[in-house]
Amino acid sequence: MVVGSVSGIGANWGNQATHPLPPAVVVNMLRANGIQKVKLFDAESATLTALRGSGIEVMVGIPNEMLYSLANSVAAAERWVAKNVSAHVSSNSVNIKSEDRDYVESQQPIEHTGLVTSLNLERYVAVGNEPFLSAFNGSFLGTTLPALQNIQAALIKAGLGNQVKVTVPLNADVYQSSTSLPSTGDFRPDIHDLMLEIVKFLNDNGAAFTINIYPFISLYKDPNFPADYAFFDGYSSPINDNGRIYENVFDANHDTLVWALQKYGYGNMSIIVGEIGWPTDGDRNANVQLAQRFNQGFMSHVGKGTPMRPVPVDAYMFSLIDEDAKSIQPANFERHWGIFYYDGTPKYNLSLGSNSGGLVPASNVRYLPRRWCILSPTANVDDAQVGPSVSYACARADCTELGYGTSCGNLDAQGNISYAFNSYYQQNNQLPIACQFPNLSVITTSDPSVGSCRFNIMIQTTSANGPAGSAGFSHTPTSMLLFVCVFLLWIIL
Repeated sequence: MVVGSVSGIGANWGNQATHPLPPAVVVNMLRANGIQKVKLFDAESATLTALRGSGIEVMVGIPNEMLYSLANSVAAAERWVAKNVSAHVSSNSVNIKSEDRDYVESQQPIEHTGLVTSLNLERYVAVGNEPFLSAFNGSFLGTTLPALQNIQAALIKAGLGNQVKVTVPLNADVYQSSTSLPSTGDFRPDIHDLMLEIVKFLNDNGAAFTINIYPFISLYKDPNFPADYAFFDGYSSPINDNGRIYENVFDANHDTLVWALQKYGYGNMSIIVGEIGWPTDGDRNANVQLAQRFNQGFMSHVGKGTPMRPVPVDAYMFSLIDEDAKSIQPANFERHWGIFYYDGTPKYNLSLGSNSGGLVPASNVRYLPRRWCILSPTANVDDAQVGPSVSYACARADCTELGYGTSCGNLDAQGNISYAFNSYYQQNNQLPIACQFPNLSVITTSDPSVGSCRFNIMIQTTSANGPAGSAGFSHTPTSMLLFVCVFLLWIIL
């Protein structure tokens, strides 16, 4: 890994998938698409090793669950930095500063449609992820700042204080406006003083304020939210804030933060948009067409900046690849934020600036055999076992593409049942026993996909405990046998 990188659009790379693409495949895909920055949610060794020497700038993450130990132990922070930062920065006796200089000097001008203006010689450690969400009930209020301080101290002790900075990605609900105007922005009352402490600490250490902005969530939560205001192609009723015109909610949201920072003397503080994107499934407003409209609109808009900051925005798209094991809170769309499907296939045409020809798919992806598990033609959809079987499958696999307004929302009863069975079958690596729903299921070699509804075939993955195709079990074979036995016992009784 090198510190030097072109400032512009990055991507969030999550790993909450039952069958993740090999890290080396993902790194090659990032490079093929001209994505030169990546934001991680942890510090998984295989991922960092694959990124080494790629020229891709890395923001490595610390999960919220680790904040308590890091906040209460300087030694724990030092161990974390030694293992997850120092070891990769100094691997192979690479002189990071010298390599940065060579890397910067070797770069030819890259056409990024106005997205690239400078060279960024910093990387970040993201301490926590949206720790002040109301859903956490204040669990991380007392540990986020101390963890931030201890990690920064550990970086300085390791001699990396000038190369690697700390930040904390926050949800946009940490600030608010008392009116519809960004200029009345301020930090949320319940965390106001804590936010000022964090802002001061970040500013004192030359770090950026990282914020996650989601226009989609505004539309999801409020049925009366003006849909066009979520996008970048014009809004009939723009907001006029003392001569500054806001035609989209991203600019208004971003500048509400700018005003909040400016109010307390931090008007020049750097801002990173840690997450921004649009999902493609799991909700009536989550589809390929709207995602393409939003993300391409953002790509065209980001180089212009906002009314308060008319300079290119430093941002990370959310996200790179779909994650089928991600929590479905607040809703099913959480598993469908990727600009690529689970297998690295592009979902839609998207120009990132340097790849005007569109997204480049992952290469060397290996799939399981072309087999699917479906409802048997001889089965009755009214069979009493259907409901429990579908519930069992969906609880242990991924059925978020089913339902109103989704890509598989037009399936009939047979199609819905088959989709649930196949999802479970694929996530369990096509084990024969994973398609033994009593008197209901059968394996087929004919693709049951219908229109926009894809019946996936899972990719092969490699685990530490077995050959390709052995990772990602949603349930062990023993538990599947137990499932069959319970049904048989239920029938007998």
